Amino acid sequence: MTWVEQLAVLAAGLGAGILTSTVGVASLLSFPVLVAVGLPPVVANTSNTVGMTPAGLSGSFGYRRELAEHPRVTAAVLITAAAGSVAGSLLLLWLPGSVFEAVVPWLILGTCILVGVQPRLSRFLRQHATDDAPRVQVSGTTAVFATLTGAYGGYFGAGSGVMMMAVLGFGTDLEFRTVNALKTFAVMASNVVATVIFVAIADLDWLAVGLLAAGSVVGGYVGSHIGRRLPATVLRTLIVVVGIGAATLMLVR
Repeated sequence: MTWVEQLAVLAAGLGAGILTSTVGVASLLSFPVLVAVGLPPVVANTSNTVGMTPAGLSGSFGYRRELAEHPRVTAAVLITAAAGSVAGSLLLLWLPGSVFEAVVPWLILGTCILVGVQPRLSRFLRQHATDDAPRVQVSGTTAVFATLTGAYGGYFGAGSGVMMMAVLGFGTDLEFRTVNALKTFAVMASNVVATVIFVAIADLDWLAVGLLAAGSVVGGYVGSHIGRRLPATVLRTLIVVVGIGAATLMLVR
């Protein structure tokens, strides 16, 4: 890579790190940049996952107060995201990229819509529920969908944060800022597991990994402070707008 391309990758890491802790579509920024500087798609995907792992770590540290409020939910998110990521990471190495990439934009689009309508739909469901107690634990159904989201995170990852927010938003009655923190933690867990697998058996571009990591570790921490301060309605709107825009770009490219 030229020095200009290296700066572009570093900047992509910073921007994607902020997105990791806020709107949750980080890979849709960093992955295309790696492809644009000449990395093969699969190498770009694996290098992107490894390079973006520090963003999840620093972002989760920034959200440590929110994560400590519900330790059992945090543990459930860690286990399900990590378990799913094992399957997704292996699928990435075994299957052609076209198998899943064809449905990625539609998955992102659908989950963005779910995030947008979740407050009204959740109110409707609570009004017609027989049990009025707030849901502050992860049910079996929610755990299954969280595991599937973790698998998607290990396979491709773009939009997995938005998907996890939709899963936790419908499956629990936690505050939106807490769901956002759990989403960042889930992305971190998925990326850490995938990183271990990719370092062991996948092809990586270590220069790209290093540049992304340097940018993303700063961006993830900065993004956690932004995400905590943004009003829930504003953050939800940003997630929907950015997610729909990213899905549209993927469909037309």
